[in-house]
Amino acid sequence: EVQLQASGGGLAQTGGSLRLSCVASGITFDDYNIGWFRQAPGKEREGVSCISRNAGTPYYAETVKGRFTISSDIPKNTVYLQMDSLEPEDTALYYCAADSILNMPTCEAMGVPGYEYDYRGQGTQVTVSS
Repeated sequence: EVQLQASGGGLAQTGGSLRLSCVASGITFDDYNIGWFRQAPGKEREGVSCISRNAGTPYYAETVKGRFTISSDIPKNTVYLQMDSLEPEDTALYYCAADSILNMPTCEAMGVPGYEYDYRGQGTQVTVSS
């Protein structure tokens, strides 16, 4: 059984930081692109960041570029999303997802509207106060 467990959300002030973690089980990390998505009430899902063993640089949405950093710890099957300089607009439910590199070799699926990753975890709420 594949499980993706996200954690690390919470309440932060504008300009603050949070670090999200996504622990995966039941998959071989190297065989999957791991992405972070977010969804705020009344808004479309947004692909925030993605990391792939086949890509030299991770993917970042323009809205978070320069503020968020994605990284992975392969032995721990964990992907992190370091979120700095948080803004109220970052408030959303964040969740991680895994997509086989056989579907798309790198993170280009992040830019495809409606594309569904193979596996998705439950979300962790991030709330940024102004």
